[in-house]
This record gives sequence, C-alpha cells and structure tokens, in this order.
Amino acid sequence: MVTTADQNLVRKFNTAVVLNTIRHHAPLSRAEVAKHTGLNRSTVSQIINTLLDRKLVQETILQSDRVGRPGLLLELNPAGGFAIGLEIGVNYITLVMTDFLANVLWRERRKLEVNINIDQILETAYKMTEAAIQKGHALNLTPLGIGLGVPGLVDLQHGELKFAPNLGWTNIPISSLWSQHFNLPIFVDNEAKAAALGEYYFGAARGEQNFIFLTGGVGLGAGIMIDGHLFRGSHGFASEVGHMIMDPNGEQCGCGKFGCWETQVSPRAVIRRFRESLRQGLPSMVMESADNDLDNIMFETIANAARQGDHAATAAIQEVGEHLGFGIANLVNVFNPDLVILGGELNYAGDLLLPVVRKIVNNNALELECQNLIIAASAHGQDACVMGAIALVLDDILHEPNFN
Repeated sequence: MVTTADQNLVRKFNTAVVLNTIRHHAPLSRAEVAKHTGLNRSTVSQIINTLLDRKLVQETILQSDRVGRPGLLLELNPAGGFAIGLEIGVNYITLVMTDFLANVLWRERRKLEVNINIDQILETAYKMTEAAIQKGHALNLTPLGIGLGVPGLVDLQHGELKFAPNLGWTNIPISSLWSQHFNLPIFVDNEAKAAALGEYYFGAARGEQNFIFLTGGVGLGAGIMIDGHLFRGSHGFASEVGHMIMDPNGEQCGCGKFGCWETQVSPRAVIRRFRESLRQGLPSMVMESADNDLDNIMFETIANAARQGDHAATAAIQEVGEHLGFGIANLVNVFNPDLVILGGELNYAGDLLLPVVRKIVNNNALELECQNLIIAASAHGQDACVMGAIALVLDDILHEPNFN
C-alpha cells in the first residue's frame, strides 16, 4: 500500500524533474516535457498546472515551426519570486536581490569599519536584508528565501558557522538568528562552496560536472564539484584547501597554523611580496599613488601598475601566480577536474595571474591530468559568493519543491 508520505515524495521528485527539464531545455511544450522526463502526459499536465499557479513557470509563444498541432511553450518565469543572497566578508557585506532566473534586480555593498563587533555586523546585515525584501515587495514579487555565504566551516544541518578564522567567529547560529528576524527559508554555506554552486548554475561552470572553484580574498577557499555534487566530506567541512601546509616555516595563518597556502596566494600576499620588492630596490610607480606610504598600497593598485610594466608590481604578481599554480597542480593531480575557476578578489588580476598559473600547472601536474583542462576566471568576479548564495535558494526550489 502506497502511503501519503510516499505519494508526496514521488510528487516532489517528479516536480523537480519537470522544473529542471524546463530549465535546461526551454522553451518546450508539455508533450516535449513528457518525452524528456518519461512521465505520462497526465502527470506532467498536473505538475505544470501547479507550477503555473505558483508562477514558477510561464507559457509563452505558440509553436509555429514544429510538426503537429501548435501549442503553448513553457519556460521558467522570472516573476516567480525574488531571492536574496548575502556574503559576509572580513571587511564588507555584499547583498544582491534577484528574480527567479537569477537576474540581479538590486544590489548593495557596505564596507565594515575596523574592529566592528559581531552584533554590529549582524545588525547591518539584517538592515540590508530588510531593505532588499521591501524592494522585492515593491516589485510585486514573492520572497523565495535568503542565502548566506560565510568564510569558514559551516554545519549545514544546523546552519551554524562553526569556525571563521579570518573573522574570529566561532559557533555562530547564523540560520536561527536570521530565522528570528525573517519568516523565510534560510540557507547558509561556506562562501566558496556557495560560489561553486553559483558558477554551476549560471556561471563559468554551466554544464560541467567536475570542477574546482577557488576564491581568493583575505583567505583562500574552494568548492569542489564531483559528478555534479559538491564534495563535502564526512562532516561537511571538506575543501579547505587554503589551509594546506605549503611551508611549515612560513607566515602564521589566521587559523593559527604556519605556512598555509592562503598566506602565499591571497591579495595580502601580493601586497607583502610587493613591499619586499621595494626593499630589494626594484623601481615602482605605485608609491606615488600611495602618497609614499606603504600602508596605503592596495592590491588593485599593484595589479594596475603591473599592467603598465611596473617591475616591482610584476614581480609580486608573478611570484603569487607561481604559488597559486603549484597548489592548483596538486589539486589537479588529486581530483582530475575538467575546469578550474579563479574567483574572488584575485579575479581582479585574473588577466595577469592566469597565464602564470596555466604555465605552472602544465609544467608540474601529471600530463594525463592536464589533458583538456581549462583554467578560467569566474563569470561573476567578486560577486561569485553572493550569486552562489542566490543559487542556494534556487537550488532548494529546483530540487526540493514543496507545494503541499
């Protein structure tokens, strides 16, 4: 005997299949949906009627160039609702609000003052979220959920940020805190894993089943996709590649260890290496723009100077690119991806770093591992994480639709 729970599970699964079929193959007719999914036409029709009622799917132009009786075509409806994505960084908060197709409708980015406490950071994020919700309602859209990307180890089951070394946060119940403020589905994940999901849905990794996404900012995070699924490990904390020990005698990392990979390849590493180049006597035009104050030197300034042939800036970018390449070569040997994506702040210097990285990887990874390997920049640049947070919301709807 089939129970109601079993029926609901089957209905949810079939709805997800239909939704994703339309997402991948739109525009298409109901008959074509049935053909793609293998479901009978009656089941498909019932599901589509529900999706139309929920405004997640819309009917579009009549068929005119296909064999058989003309009929309405189906596609996802951008007006199906709005999603909110946030990234809480070390010194900033970024938010985007999108429609159901992940088209950005509104965005806001706020820099955080030095030494601001956690309560102030969270209050700022709450206010930004409330403003986004009001913007969404003003567009007559239904809120679908809120996704958050955070730089640290996340307990997915409880939505808790267990440890964020560069923020200095431990055991922060992100999901429950947001739920207290907003009566919406809340999704929390590590920033790099979220970003990888965003690239998979609507970025540089569309159609790729095996890839590695690296995001460089204050730290270095990774999201690793294997056979179309994010690799999470036994407790959900996998892919912390930024904390691979590359030099036991190296600089101390925010995690407390010494010589982590992220200390060698972050924008801060570029700045540190640039300062060393100046001490070694390499000429540079950067100091003028920094008012001859080493503390005023910015990563973007160094990258711009390197593009103009500045020797000290070029040396700094070159060295960090080499360290990045050696680490990626190791990851390529372990995971054999089809694609490696570079995102986050490092993406600003992607045109300078990628040629160095590709050369190092080709020279040091196993030859068979490098066959057909593509190393590319993120499609979303510094927005990779917030677009990934949007993907957390949309992924839940696309794979766990619950319309009961």
